[in-house]
Amino acid sequence: MSEIIDSSRIRNIAIIAHVDHGKTTLVDGLLKQSHTFRDNQSEMNQSLIMDSGDQERERGITITAKITAINYEDFRINIIDTPGHADFSGEVERTLNMADGCLLIVDAKEGPMPQTKFVLSKALANELKVIVVINKIDKPGASIDKVKDDLDNLFLELAVHEDQLHYPIYYSIGRDGKAWKEFPTNIEDNSDLSVIFEAIKEHVPAPEVDINGSFQMLVTALNFDTFKGKYAIGKISRGEIKPGDSVTLCKTDGSFKPARVENIYSSWGLEKFEIEKGIAGDIVQLTGISDAKIGETIADSSKPEALPVIEVEMPTLQIYLGPNTSPFKGQEGKFNTSRQIGERLSKELETNVGLRVEEEGIGFKVSGRGELHLGVLIETLRREGYEFEVGRPQVVNRQVDGQTLEPVEEVIVEVPTEYVGPVQMEFGKRRANLIDQFSASSEVTKLVYQMPTRTFLGIRNILMTATRGTIIMNSIVNGYEPLGSALPRLRNGVLISFETGVSTPYSLQNAESRGTIFIGPAENVYAGQIIGLNSRGDDLEINVCKAKHLTNMRSSSSDGVVQLTPPTILSLEQSLDFIENDELLEVTPSSLRLRKRELDPIKRKRSKI
Repeated sequence: MSEIIDSSRIRNIAIIAHVDHGKTTLVDGLLKQSHTFRDNQSEMNQSLIMDSGDQERERGITITAKITAINYEDFRINIIDTPGHADFSGEVERTLNMADGCLLIVDAKEGPMPQTKFVLSKALANELKVIVVINKIDKPGASIDKVKDDLDNLFLELAVHEDQLHYPIYYSIGRDGKAWKEFPTNIEDNSDLSVIFEAIKEHVPAPEVDINGSFQMLVTALNFDTFKGKYAIGKISRGEIKPGDSVTLCKTDGSFKPARVENIYSSWGLEKFEIEKGIAGDIVQLTGISDAKIGETIADSSKPEALPVIEVEMPTLQIYLGPNTSPFKGQEGKFNTSRQIGERLSKELETNVGLRVEEEGIGFKVSGRGELHLGVLIETLRREGYEFEVGRPQVVNRQVDGQTLEPVEEVIVEVPTEYVGPVQMEFGKRRANLIDQFSASSEVTKLVYQMPTRTFLGIRNILMTATRGTIIMNSIVNGYEPLGSALPRLRNGVLISFETGVSTPYSLQNAESRGTIFIGPAENVYAGQIIGLNSRGDDLEINVCKAKHLTNMRSSSSDGVVQLTPPTILSLEQSLDFIENDELLEVTPSSLRLRKRELDPIKRKRSKI
């Protein structure tokens, strides 16, 4: 751990890939082999070291971009680990401007996928030097030659100029911490990741910065702690900075605000350490600038010039999110007022650049990049003690020259050949266009569809059930097209609780004959709450709180134990997919309840007339 005083010894590199192609695992290997941790540190025995959030570990994905640094020989390598899921593309867009090169990780079996295309297009547009790493070469069914051909075609399609068509390719098994410059004849040899370190040194250029100019830095990320408060993170594009220097915060609205830098930190593994000076080209963290926001510029007070604001793709989905209005409101959450929810969403906007929030009645219209993006936000609020309700996800359309355009998805499906029929039937119902179909192996068929985001919503859970969980599906927004005709409702009606009370086994046994039940016995329910899926197309009110009447007549079977089918418990994402426009999802720290928007049955019937 040491300070770098020469910009030519700095390498800023982003790790980009499609989800689950091995980015974070490869970063683990780089951190361990660069001796960033002591041999006896717990991190040496961990995997997915950079995925520090609870949801990241539970879901097995990277949600927020992470910045770390390692020393290799006399070089500092700043590493930006970016998310691989398309819903978190905003994280990729805001952090790529700090990099001068990137490692593009590609699965040796799957090859380039939708998100690979997106992140590569952003990297090439930012003029980053790309190093390709074909990972998981030990995977059964790996097809190296086909992956290389697909990469050639992808670069031909996306390259901004001819120089970008010449890129080095390396081969790796990230899980084992091994990489090779040429395809290995023996993957059991004693290789490590040294060739990746050398590739970064050789191919990634030093940052092109003005060392002698006045200080200038674009705020690309924020961090917080209770000791120092807010940390403004970014790459210094001009000059240098020392603790105590006076600076000007160039706001996005064109105004200027004076500030003073208190401390300067640099990254080292998972930690940060204080440095005496930040130099042009390095990625640093500044404290003392409490009003800094992502996209704003911190500059020398004598020459306060703003850098271009980071451009982020617009949201594609929106939901209503407001205070809980059910009869059970305030019973399970610590924060349940509109003001508390609004303050929390305002705080989220500081770091979640892909999010948009507008007031709507007593609640808010929250727009994001996809169902997972919004689902992670909802789960985060829930775990922090918030209680609220959300509506059905709606597509965000655009108005261009008086015409309404809707987002279109490219969907890639891999499914066992025996389930191709049900998959094609479901996509056909949703008016999807089949672009390509071929055999990925003797047992797996690959299908490529193009369809509006509006008709794609809710299909994932249906197909997971239809294929017994064997389907692999990836999608990414692939442009806009004129708004199509509305789809008929594809879901059956629901079973609705007739009264408020406690569910009984006797009533649930009767309800089972009507459809699929979502609750178990001895659960508190309220009138208007959805307690199951009807086997027919219409909604049906049903009493699940009725107890069995006692009689004087007894028989051997009258008091027998009630045998109930275990209830179907929907996850957060499944619940969002399930609800219709006249329904809401009640979210509390301990419960997810589906309900009708209008709880009163008489008013509900009148609204349908």
